[in-house]
Parts: sequence; structure tokens; C-alpha cells
Amino acid sequence: MEAAPPERESPGARLPLATVAREWLRIGVIGFGGPPAHIALLRRRLVEERRWLEMEEFEAAIAACNLLPGPASTQLAIYCAYRLAGRRGAVVGGLAFIVPAVVIVTALSVLFLAKSPPQWVRGAGEGAGAAVAAVAVAAALALLRPSWSRAVAAGGPRRVRWAGYVVLGAAAGALLGPFLVLVLVGCGAVEVWVELRRRGGRRLLSHPLAALLWVAFKVGALSYGGGFVIIPLMQDDAVHVYHWMTSGQFLNAVALGQVSPGPVVATVAAVGYAAHGVLGAALASAMAFTPSFLFVLTGGSRFRRLRHWPPAMAFLNGAGPAAIGAILGAAVPLAAALAHGWQFGVLAAAAVVLLLLRRGVVETLMGAGVVGVVVALAGGPV
Repeated sequence: MEAAPPERESPGARLPLATVAREWLRIGVIGFGGPPAHIALLRRRLVEERRWLEMEEFEAAIAACNLLPGPASTQLAIYCAYRLAGRRGAVVGGLAFIVPAVVIVTALSVLFLAKSPPQWVRGAGEGAGAAVAAVAVAAALALLRPSWSRAVAAGGPRRVRWAGYVVLGAAAGALLGPFLVLVLVGCGAVEVWVELRRRGGRRLLSHPLAALLWVAFKVGALSYGGGFVIIPLMQDDAVHVYHWMTSGQFLNAVALGQVSPGPVVATVAAVGYAAHGVLGAALASAMAFTPSFLFVLTGGSRFRRLRHWPPAMAFLNGAGPAAIGAILGAAVPLAAALAHGWQFGVLAAAAVVLLLLRRGVVETLMGAGVVGVVVALAGGPV
């Protein structure tokens, strides 16, 4: 006799908090590969295996989260927990998803950002860091295709504006540093203005800790596009304005955020550690992720309507392409931060592996790190 199919629980059913903690912690621990991996894991576990959510609702949640600033996959994880276990579930699930990455990045920062790390550690960091610019380009190209498709579907002048937003974002990501957020918001505002016209109008940083909290806030609340768009938002502040870390250490921090599971925004923990030790890592992480919790806890009941609100969609049509351009532009200062000839060889190899061979980010960075270890042990410059 065949086994009966698993009983489908009704969407929105209340889950015990212990179940939420276990399931979301599992995804936070094994979620290597950034937002695409997180979304795939959430879909497989919550929709296909457990059947706690309908596919249509899950896809609507993805669309709504993409309209919000900050890390979209983190907000998706929090929102799914909110739908299944209420406000307390959102807090428990969000923390279970985020905390493993923050702990891992902070622990690795203690090793890799030490003042005098062992040579093999320095080599591993510089090797992985050398590949980061290629990772940024690969991430941007993966986002360009669907974004361009949406612009083409809209037709007319929208395609020209889309190209302009990408170019502006790329220039801002490469040149403007902390002022990038103004470009992202400006591009979004232009598209909102265009949409409203089309519809006829119808419808304290002097303190060191305060500076760190402001940088983390920009990452969590003002970064449209999530993921790699945090790099140009953090790099200029962390390296040039506040001098918390060198360019090489920042590359190491980005690599650490990429090879750890969970949300990429956990990279901010490494910046916080460089600024103020373990306390700084904890404070920066809390500030960066708090907006995501607030967005869901205060507006989760309206998420399904958000994706049908024309001004919100219009803002994303402007800010989204600019954010993708900013990710491309970030590759310029990342590559410029490389200090040794062998690192440029690693960067070129990483570009081939990622863009032509289409291998994963984590394995590419791990391989680059191994090359760095070999160079260091062989007495090469690190």
C-alpha cells in the first residue's frame, strides 16, 4: 500500500516557536551562496516539503521584499516566519537565520583582521580578497538580465532611463563612496516622478560609535538591491573616512561575508570588529539588521499590497538598476586595492571561473584563499 501524501497545513498556520527556531537556524547554518541560495532553501523547505506556504504567496513575498531597502533574503526569511508564527515567530526566525553568519564572521575577523596574523592566514585573506572584484561583477551581471527584461517589457523611454540609472549607479559605486545612497534614492525618485506624471498625479556622527552605527544603518535601511550593493556603501567610510581598516582588510572582510552562510550583510560585523572589536561587531550587526525586523513587524500585513502600489514599483524601477550599476562600479576600487602582482592573476582566474565556467562564489573564494596560502608558504609577498 502506498503511503498517504503528507497532509498540507493551511497557509498562515501557527507554528511552535521551537519549530521556527529549528527550521530557520538550519537554513542560516547551511545557507552558503548568498540570496539565491537562501530563497531556494526557504522555498524548498516551506513550500515544497513542509507545505506551510502556497507558492503564490511565497512569490508575492519575494516581490514585496525586493521593493524594500536592505537585505531582501533576510527580510523574506523574517516575513515567512511572521506569516507562520506571528510577531514572535518573526523575531525568533529572523535571529535564527542571522546569528550564525554574524558569529562566524566575527570569529573569522578575530583571526583574519588581527594586527599580526600568521603568514598563511594573511595569504589566505589576500588570496580570497583578490577574487572579490570578480565576484562583484558576477553578482551584478546575474541581476542585470532580469532587470533589463523588465525594462524591455515596459517599453518606450523606460529602457533609456534604465541604462542611465545603471551608468549613474556604476559611476557612483566607483567614485562617490558614502554619497552613493543619494544616487540610489535620486534614481528612484525620478522614476516615481515619471510614474506620477504618467498617471496625472492620481494617486550625531562626531562620536566613533555613532559613526559606526550610521554606516551600519545605511547598510540595513538605505541599500536598495541588498547583497553586494553594501560594498560601496561601506568601503569609503570604513577605509578612507574613519580609517577602521586598510583596503586589504576590507577585501578580507567582504570575502569573509561571502564564504560564511546566511545573509551577506553579515559582512558589516567584520567592519564593526575592525572599528571597535567584538562590541562593535555586535552593535553594527544589530543596527544593520534591525530595519529588516521593523519593516516586517510594522508592515508585514501590507506586504501583499505593496507590490501592487505604483509609487513603490516605480521607485524600484529607478533605484534597482542604479543599485546593479553600483555593484559593477564597486569592482573598480576593489581591484584598485590589490597590492601584489599575483593577486591580479588570482582576480583574472576568478573572473574566468565565475563568468565563463559559472562555478559558485564560495568555492571560488576558497580556491583563491588556497592560492594565497601557497604563495605565503612559498615566501611570496603578502
